[in-house]
Amino acid sequence: MKKVGIIKEIWRYPVKGMAGEKSEQCSIGPKGLAGDRLWALRDVARQEIQSCKFRPELLKCIATSRRDQTNEHVDIRFPEGDSIGSDDQSIHHKLSALVGHNSTLEKLQPLTNMDFYRRFKGGERVWLDELKDTFTREAGEPFPDFSTFPQQAIDYVTVPGTFFLVTPFHIITTSTLKYLEKIQPNGDWDVRRFRPNILIETEEGEGLIEQKWIGQQLTIAGTVIDCTATAPRCGAVTREQENLKFDKSMLRTIIKHAEQNLGIYGGITAQGVLSVGDAVYMR
Repeated sequence: MKKVGIIKEIWRYPVKGMAGEKSEQCSIGPKGLAGDRLWALRDVARQEIQSCKFRPELLKCIATSRRDQTNEHVDIRFPEGDSIGSDDQSIHHKLSALVGHNSTLEKLQPLTNMDFYRRFKGGERVWLDELKDTFTREAGEPFPDFSTFPQQAIDYVTVPGTFFLVTPFHIITTSTLKYLEKIQPNGDWDVRRFRPNILIETEEGEGLIEQKWIGQQLTIAGTVIDCTATAPRCGAVTREQENLKFDKSMLRTIIKHAEQNLGIYGGITAQGVLSVGDAVYMR
């Protein structure tokens, strides 16, 4: 095996679409990092799970996990600075006011409740037009190839039984961020814009290193990660977050210089515990 870097940062996002929490150590398994994407906002009228693609205001909130003796909760800090827990009934009204749509904060449902994950379809291919709008492409810029969408992605907002779009793990390297920052030095290439689970500090090489890992396996502290696909980027990377301003140059640079991808998706085939500083090996 070849060492390709170390874990520089670990992130999990207790609420889908919201800013998350950094951790020094976290257990990991086939469903991703423990505590990652356990909650999501659900539009009442559409009966549909929402994300920062469709509700960018969510990115202004920061979600952190909390557990009492019997249940897992989440605390949400709003842009004004006030914090409300998932066990407070006022949370639904507060989130509805934030995003401008009647919504509820919902916990992950079992796979048997398939309708919970179903995509809203207001008419023939309306859902696809709505999805394309979230990618905020300018004239002449390419879109991802939607013709290859599997039927499951057409019928469901997320992989049923999860709040993940593709796989439960997302990886970015420092090499990629440095490469794009060199091209667009005026951009704010803060890793929080791209919502990885781990940021790997690479030891050698330049450019979009992780994109070359597709089809390979990484091992970290006994955990095995299948590198499955690149991650096409939408308008969410441009959005305002805490201490991050709106910046559309980020997306323009990714589309032009990274074939519209930043980072890769991963599948977990062995359980373990990840820690900052762990060595990352290519199998």
